[in-house]
Amino acid sequence: MKANEVLNHHHLKRTSCREGIIDVVMSSDEALSEAEIRDRLQGCYDRTTFYRSFKTLEENKIIHKIIVDNNLVKYAFDSSALSSLGHAHFHCVECNSVRCLNTVALEKASLPQDYEYAQAEILIRGTCNKCKKQHSKP
Repeated sequence: MKANEVLNHHHLKRTSCREGIIDVVMSSDEALSEAEIRDRLQGCYDRTTFYRSFKTLEENKIIHKIIVDNNLVKYAFDSSALSSLGHAHFHCVECNSVRCLNTVALEKASLPQDYEYAQAEILIRGTCNKCKKQHSKP
């Protein structure tokens, strides 16, 4: 799916900044910070345009926030439309990469009466295959 198709699907106006953000996030194999996304756009947009576009994409669930800790927040393309329950994320403690684990679906929690489900998050911490290979080299 292309950026313009994503925006059309969500009934959002196509702008070059929105399309640029979507392209950057969709082309990455791992979640990125706001700064990493902005850097990959190579200063094409002023801060206000970037942040307004970024916020619009997040509010419309085109990108989703992954909070690793107080100092690390990453964003990824939101493919959770495939599963309304969401998915888990993996944080490599060696290289700080964050990846969506779309194959690890979340089950809806059984909540007490009069509680309403909004969302659940699972963050799995460990070592990614890249870092693991680096440590196992003789």
